[in-house]
Amino acid sequence: MLKVIQSPAKYIQGPDALYHIGKYTKPLGERALIIADKFVMDLAGSIVKDSMTQYEVNGHFEQFHGECTHKEIDRLVEIAKQQAALVIIGVGGGKTLDTAKAVAYKCQLPVVISPTIASTDAPTSALSVIYTELGAFDSYLFYPKNPDIVVMDTNVIASAPPRLLVAGMGDALATYFEARACSRAQKQTMAGGKTTLAALALAELCYHTLLEDGYKAKLAVSRSVCTTAV
Repeated sequence: MLKVIQSPAKYIQGPDALYHIGKYTKPLGERALIIADKFVMDLAGSIVKDSMTQYEVNGHFEQFHGECTHKEIDRLVEIAKQQAALVIIGVGGGKTLDTAKAVAYKCQLPVVISPTIASTDAPTSALSVIYTELGAFDSYLFYPKNPDIVVMDTNVIASAPPRLLVAGMGDALATYFEARACSRAQKQTMAGGKTTLAALALAELCYHTLLEDGYKAKLAVSRSVCTTAV
């Protein structure tokens, strides 16, 4: 069996990273459909809009209705076609980002992801969780590749409730043990092959980083402060 590793094509992280989203979007397309819920639009919409203007990207904002359903995905696909979008941007939490990935996949367009919370690995994953109109689990939608670009603004992450960061730490910490078990058993991963040494090393580094900086990051976020630990 072959060994396979996959990841987003580009990952940008740091304070005020969202101010540069236009810079990283432009090479993918100069007409963007930007998907975000009302809360996120109020929180970061002006930052995204100004960045798009600065880098001469025509951005059309569309409000996400709150649930990643087939109906919502289809609605946004039609809007993307009407706007002749060349790239899809998702800004927000997991369901918003999963919806943006689904819209991009159905439109065969690149996707830029900018999470506002760090509670899951949805921003970097090559799948979406689809729900019914009543909010129950429906299905998984798997993609042939991960998001093209992930923009992680640590100032935004630091302003979110601490419990969300702690949830993400638990998810990330478990990754090392999952990867190690998969590697030792010589099992196939979601990438379609055996675990690579590079992936295992990254998972272990993540584990040790959490042990070193996790508690300090939690304390910082509890005060809405972005430090190097975050």
